[in-house]
Amino acid sequence: MAHINLLPWREDHRQEQTRQFATIAGLSLVLTAALFFMVHASIEGQIDHQKYRNKILSDEITTLDASLKQIETLEETKEQLLSRMDVIQSLQQRRPQIVHLFDDLVRTVPEGIFLTKIKQYGEQLTIFGVAESNGRVSAYMRNIDASEWMATPKLKVIETKKGTLRSSSFTLETAQSRPSDDNDEEGS
Repeated sequence: MAHINLLPWREDHRQEQTRQFATIAGLSLVLTAALFFMVHASIEGQIDHQKYRNKILSDEITTLDASLKQIETLEETKEQLLSRMDVIQSLQQRRPQIVHLFDDLVRTVPEGIFLTKIKQYGEQLTIFGVAESNGRVSAYMRNIDASEWMATPKLKVIETKKGTLRSSSFTLETAQSRPSDDNDEEGS
């Protein structure tokens, strides 16, 4: 029998298989790298997109915060204006009250009493005056009690001065009242 040497063919076959393996391994490596790059690029794109959305949201939040601050200042301004309007309205309602009060002061003062000074603190009136006698001060207090625009007289000080004419200095406190308040309360 003839001897055939198959070694070179087997070695060629092995080299071919090694080349094919190297080519497949290289292609697999390239495909894996490409796939890795595509996944990485996709994830980076999503991250960039989310960062862009976050920036838009933070810009909107900043804008809304500025709007909220402006709304708060508008609310404060509104409250100030409403309080001013309330004050103006109460002054408008009280405007005729002072006229009635002065009219009532004139009507309630009996003969023999001279008013020297009147102070007002809110609804409280302090009346300073001189009377010919203590009885006249009592009559004045009864007149105030019967008045529609003044109520609850309280005598604080009465001093009798002796001289050629006997007179008494007095200090009297009273509160302002409004008859329209009683009608308003009954109506409601």
